[in-house]
Formats: sequence, structure tokens, C-alpha cells
Amino acid sequence: MPGFDYKFLEKPKRRFQCPLCSKAMREPVQVSTCGHRFCDTCLQEFLRYAVCLCAQGSTSLQIYPDPELEQQILALPIRCIHSEEGCRWTGQMKQLQGHFSTCAFNVIPCPNRCSVKLTRRDLPDHLQHDCPKRKVKCEFCGSEFTGEAYENHQGVCPQESVYCENKCGARMMRRLLSQHSMAECPKRTQPCKYCGKEFVFDTIQNHQYHCPRFPVQCPNQCGTPNIAREDLANHMKDNCGSALVLCPFKDAGCKHRCPKLAIGRHLEDTTKSHLTMMCNLVGRQRQEILELRREMEELSVSHDGVLIWKLSDYSRKLQEAKLRSNHEFFSPPFYTHRYGYKLQVSAFLNGNGSGEGSHLSVYIRVLPGEYDNLLEWPFSYKVTFSILDQSDPSLSKPQHITETFNPDPNWKNFQKPCSSRNSLDESTLGFGYPKFISHEEIKKRNYVRDNCIFIKASIEIPQKIMG
Repeated sequence: MPGFDYKFLEKPKRRFQCPLCSKAMREPVQVSTCGHRFCDTCLQEFLRYAVCLCAQGSTSLQIYPDPELEQQILALPIRCIHSEEGCRWTGQMKQLQGHFSTCAFNVIPCPNRCSVKLTRRDLPDHLQHDCPKRKVKCEFCGSEFTGEAYENHQGVCPQESVYCENKCGARMMRRLLSQHSMAECPKRTQPCKYCGKEFVFDTIQNHQYHCPRFPVQCPNQCGTPNIAREDLANHMKDNCGSALVLCPFKDAGCKHRCPKLAIGRHLEDTTKSHLTMMCNLVGRQRQEILELRREMEELSVSHDGVLIWKLSDYSRKLQEAKLRSNHEFFSPPFYTHRYGYKLQVSAFLNGNGSGEGSHLSVYIRVLPGEYDNLLEWPFSYKVTFSILDQSDPSLSKPQHITETFNPDPNWKNFQKPCSSRNSLDESTLGFGYPKFISHEEIKKRNYVRDNCIFIKASIEIPQKIMG
């Protein structure tokens, strides 16, 4: 019984094992010269490449079947080869083939020759429900089909009783359904002859009162025929010669209203007055834009005495500063407090004065502000500059570089500025530090990170002033 491994209840004794394959011998044969026993197939394969070691010097071997040993092997107790799948049968090896004829876990072909192989225990369910070769009779038309053909027949049998697909409640044989759906069903759909959309038959009349393509007449009686309802508004606005329209210069102040066909004559007759209206409108709008721009700038300015200025794209700007001597970058303006002094910070990335070429220089200046007439002069409040260390606080304590000074009241930059002061004028350079931080020191920590630096300026304002 070749083709699979047996599952012995106990390991076969050594005398039952083939010396070549180490399994229980199948069709055992004995070598006459030495008395050794082997599986017939194992020995034949072996002798193709070698001779029995015990028969050295012999020119040939005599091999005989060993029926007595074979009977002893066939009497060994084994389990069914399907024991791991759940079969509990045990018996002698020679009884295994007979057990297969009843084993529920043995794989057998479908008796209907449908090409499926399955276990014996799954066969009844397969024959009843799944086999494509089984015989099935249609309960509606009485025709007999194979299981495969019956699956195709289901859902198309002309004698089957079905409900109307439009859910009108009618029930009939399938062969009558087409005629009912096309000509009799009150829930059948029908296209609108104007817009082409599908509607239920008993609602299409109401649709025409709202159909966007339903033809209507112009209310101005201009004579244009068959205007689609959805196009009427555009017709009256752009094409109807009888529609009353306002002058195109209505936003500039012209109140004239006339039929559309006459608007051209009106424009020719009032060119001068329209031009005057437009000039006045442009003037008003320019003033409003200037006022809005000023208000937006004021809203965007800081009013708490602290500026944190981010200079992005640092490497490019540093290179630009090296190529252009005394190249200055300016911060957004900020206020010391609400209704306070207006200030601005500037930086020379490649240094200025004594720091040129080796340091970053930083300065602060006073700009003309909205509330200068209400403030005390000269400006005299403590100023602190910092370049911020961007190191991760969870890894190391940031080491900001900080410098603080009190403005000299005699320094002209801290006097009340005039409104015409030019921020690029050398005389208004402001006060600061030409050697605030060297280029080498900048590289030592994360003062530059993601190619940007942060410069902070803060003004120390007494509480009574802020109140």
C-alpha cells in the first residue's frame, strides 16, 4: 500500500525496518547471500548504484520475496492516516485499505463525476447543494436542470411569480412583467420632453410647472419665442431689448434708468458727467485704501514692548551681506506699550563698523509714531537685545546671548523723531552693538537652526507708564 506514511501505535521493531529508508518494510525481500531484508523498491533503487556489502566478490545477487515477514509487518497495529483530522480508527496495517471504504475523512471523487474531490463526510451536503451535476426541478415551470444550469435558470424563469420592479404592488408572472412596466405600471418612469429627465408617470404633469427647460414668454413682451424657464433671467438681463436697466455708472452715482436699447444713447450724452463721477469715486476709494492700509499696519504691530524677530533663509542673507558692504536688514516696527513709543530693530549679518566681517551687529532706533505728541522725550527706557538659543530645552538649557543698555538722553536718535525721518539715513542708525556676537560663536550652539535665527528686543517700561 504505497503512497503514504503509516501512523503506527508504536515504533516498529528494528527487524521490521528497512536499512535503506528506515521505515517499515513494504513488500519485503531477502538477499540470499547475506540474509538481509529490504523494501523491494528500496533495494532495486540501491542496486542501480552499488552492491550489497555482504556480497563482495559475488557476480550476482539472488533476491527472494519474504512473505512471512510481510505478514508480520501487515499485522502491526496502526492508526488511520487521517487521525490528525479526527478519525479514531485503529487496527492492523492490512485492514487499512478496507477502512478507507468507510472512513469519513477519506477523500473520494464525487459520484456525479463533477471533478470535485472531497471527504466522505462532506459528500451528502455537496450532492444536495453544491454539485453542478446534481438534478434539480424548477418549482415554477417544472423543467429539470443540472445544478449548474439551474443556477442560471433561477431569476429568469418566465413562470415565476414576481412583484413589479417599480414597487407599485402588482404581482405577476415574469413573462408579463415587461409589458406591465412599459405601458401599465403607474410607477413607471417617463422622460420629460423638454429637459429629458426621468420622472414617475403620475408626477410628470406637476413637473412641467417647475421644469427648467419648459418654454415661457418674456414678461417684457419683447417678442422672443420659446425661452427656456431657466434662461429667462439671463435673457432679461443680457438680451431683452425691452428690459429696464440701470446706467453702468450707477456705482459712481448715476441714477438713470431706461430700456436696454436706449442705454447707448444715454452713455453718449453724459460722457463728461460720468467722467467727473468716476474721478470723484477714485479719489474717495484711494483715501479709503490709505486709511485701511494704515489701520492694518497698526493692527499688525506689537504693543507689549517685546519684539521677537525671525530672520529666515539666514545663509543666503549672510552671503548677500558679505557681497554688499554695510547691508542692513530691518525688523517690523513695534510699540513699547499701547499708545507708546514706536521702535525698530536692524541687523547687519556681516557686521558694521568695528564688527564688519567678523560679527553680527544689532541696533535699535525710534521711529515717528502715532502718539509722539503725548509722550515724554527723550526716550529713556532700558533696552535688552538677545539672540535666542534654539536648542531643545529637554536636552540642554538654552544659552541666550543678551546685552542691555540705558539710552543716552543726549543721543540724537532718542529725541522726538520728525515725521520725515528716513529709516535708511546714516544719522538715524540708532544705538546698539557692532560686535553683538561673532560668527564663530554663532556656530557653537543652535543660534542658527533650520536656516533661521531669532533676535529678541524688549523694553522695560515702568508700570505707572503702562497704566
